[in-house]
Amino acid sequence: MVRFCVQEHFARKHHFDLRLEMDGVAKSWAIPKGLPNEGEKRLAIQVEDHDLEYMDFEGVIEEGYGKGIVKIWDKGEYELLKRTEKEIKFRLNGNKLKGTYVLLKFEKGGENSWLLVKAKD
Repeated sequence: MVRFCVQEHFARKHHFDLRLEMDGVAKSWAIPKGLPNEGEKRLAIQVEDHDLEYMDFEGVIEEGYGKGIVKIWDKGEYELLKRTEKEIKFRLNGNKLKGTYVLLKFEKGGENSWLLVKAKD
């Protein structure tokens, strides 16, 4: 089991950031409409990797890209179930989020476009 966090980001556009500890960094996706419930799908835009320390960050980004307030919305551990270039399947065990989620890379949506799905457990 390794760490994950979801940060609520009150930037120019309110969104959530999903971060999975992977390959020594926090792999990160911005989710504009929040995390899905079972059977729902959400756009997840992969953004640059962050240092692992950033997974504990709460506070204000004063200027530049991402300017705004960041709060930890949930955190915990996850189990990686599958990882390919086009699919990442994982089981979250957080304070709020529990269950299996799948990130699926869009074929035609650009290199950073993914779909986040909450799978049935």
